[in-house]
Amino acid sequence: MSPRFTEWRQPLQLGEVRLDIAAIGRTGHRAPVVFLHGFGSSKEDYADLVQHPEFDGRPFLAWDAPGCGDSSLDRPERIDLPLLVMTARRLIDHQGFERFHLVGHSMGGLTALLLAHLYPDRVLSFTSIEGNLTPEDCFLSRQVYAHPAQSDEAFFAAFIERTRHGRDVSSTFYAATLRHRVRTEAVRPIFRSMVTHSDEGDLLGKFLALPCPQHFMYGEQNRHLSYLGQLAQAGVRLTEIPHCGHFPMYSNPVLMWWALAEFFGESERFAGL
Repeated sequence: MSPRFTEWRQPLQLGEVRLDIAAIGRTGHRAPVVFLHGFGSSKEDYADLVQHPEFDGRPFLAWDAPGCGDSSLDRPERIDLPLLVMTARRLIDHQGFERFHLVGHSMGGLTALLLAHLYPDRVLSFTSIEGNLTPEDCFLSRQVYAHPAQSDEAFFAAFIERTRHGRDVSSTFYAATLRHRVRTEAVRPIFRSMVTHSDEGDLLGKFLALPCPQHFMYGEQNRHLSYLGQLAQAGVRLTEIPHCGHFPMYSNPVLMWWALAEFFGESERFAGL
């Protein structure tokens, strides 16, 4: 059977930090899409793009963030959002993607927003799947301060147990994979950086200022988010995914893929492609 996407490893040197990134993707003739996964998830969240005919001919790129999945780095204590953004920039450039659709979930949505803010002319459209926009979005990451622990291992073990019993649809499934998808010593540095940027980074302002079409996707369990009305008033496309919490790629992937395909098509018509 011929593979429907390519897998490779990409060594990177970012300052004093050495990384070995595991990536997947494919080539094609249409405008490409770049995916950034959330904390505790992985590049495989987006591999099913190849299963949907709406995306035939569309190149894509996804990778495991440093310290996550099959990617590694030699100094996990140095992981922060700027490092994740630099990693994304290097991988996208290596693929030769000049302009692309950008999709990020949760932590990946925050990383993607910072990337789009730095390079707005390269982003055809931006989809945030419950990516952090305000301090209220740190319901996972703020646990690094709400539940302090004496060690990385103690914190991660307690975090997994709390998540197993979380209210979000698919929380138990998500918790079951955390040990395999995140290095223990990377958890707290990632969370601290996410909280800092959410509290101090004017993320909502950055999102609304993007010149490309914007799309915010959220699960119906999170329709209480305080800024949804502000997004709608600003002309952001909102997609509520039914029977879903924070993880549409696990709870309702069919509707997630349908919404992405429709939004890409509308964005390309807007751009005259």
